Amino acid sequence: MSVKITIPSIGESITEVTLASWTVADGDYVNEGDIIAEIESDKATLEMPCEESGVIKLLVEEDTDLAIGATIAEVDTSAAAPAGGAEKSEAPAEAAPVESAPAAATGGDKNYPSPAARKILDEKGVDAQSVSGTGKDGRITKADAMNASAAKKSAPAGAPAQEAPSASVAFSREQRVEKMSRLRKTIASRLTEAKNSTAMLTTFNEIDMHNVMELRKRYKEQFGKKHDIGLGFMSFFTKACTMALKDFPAVNAQINGENIIYHDYADIGIAVSTPKGLVVPVVRNAESLSLAGIEKDIKRLALKGRDGKLTVDEMQGGTFTITNGGVFGSMLSTPIINIPQSAILGMHNIVERPVAINGEVVVHPVMMVALSYDHRIIDGRESVGFLKTVKELIEDPARMLLDV
Repeated sequence: MSVKITIPSIGESITEVTLASWTVADGDYVNEGDIIAEIESDKATLEMPCEESGVIKLLVEEDTDLAIGATIAEVDTSAAAPAGGAEKSEAPAEAAPVESAPAAATGGDKNYPSPAARKILDEKGVDAQSVSGTGKDGRITKADAMNASAAKKSAPAGAPAQEAPSASVAFSREQRVEKMSRLRKTIASRLTEAKNSTAMLTTFNEIDMHNVMELRKRYKEQFGKKHDIGLGFMSFFTKACTMALKDFPAVNAQINGENIIYHDYADIGIAVSTPKGLVVPVVRNAESLSLAGIEKDIKRLALKGRDGKLTVDEMQGGTFTITNGGVFGSMLSTPIINIPQSAILGMHNIVERPVAINGEVVVHPVMMVALSYDHRIIDGRESVGFLKTVKELIEDPARMLLDV
């Protein structure tokens, strides 16, 4: 009996996806629940499990755009499973196993690449055994292959050393064309829409990080032992933003037609850079979380983003966004609003600068911050007041603990 495998519904607003890669080969025997493909929506990359056990026939090529409900494969459920549960034909019986030998390249083995990953590794000249897979059972995904670096091949023993290429070798003028991923196309579309559909303005301030850095330094070890999580600056800024949003609710609101929707909660989107592009998972009800709770949620979402396992629900419904360009060395920027939200806070790198304290000039660590906002709903008083409140809370972090 042949059973069709179709693209499932993965969200109300999603009507089309891209088949990013197959994780099985045509003719493989697959078990019910095995991951057979990775599909890429506008918001995330998802693993697709098989619904039946049997021999699979692939009907669609990788990088194909497909509508929800499209048939991508067929499974022959009448086919018998290979002896011993192997997914592919086994080695001849007379071949004795060799201890400590690397695992055979079968679909369920560790370090076995998907077809798309195999193609990329071959092009790079990278040995699959040198790559750590992040897929199911250690399988190498397309993203793993794209991030892999080719190792330099050492010359055989006794081989004469080759001379360095001449400095006069002509430079390359080659070009390559790559299809934009669905996620990258969505990012481009949303950023353009944000620029064209909002009255965006940015206001700036600087924050003396001395006190919060001293507090973090003093309690970092104890915090880590008690909560089993590191204490970073993102939790301080998230908590400060949630408190400032209570005082300036327009910054936490959004325009819906001729109405304004105000939120009595703070679902904070944290911009995360992943191998496939920028994603913004959401920390729900951040106003009710402790610093430890915020740190744990941010770490959980960041790891899922890195591994391409964020769900659509985890990236929808934010009311305010924080982006930290400082981790890449950015000194100052004008972040673009994450629509339909009305504001976004940009953090930047920390640089030692001369600061006047009680009439004396001292050198303190300083961070520049930027708030981009939709001027249609947020006036200068709210935007400047919000940023000033965040500044005051970070510069005097005890206020966050005392809620004053």
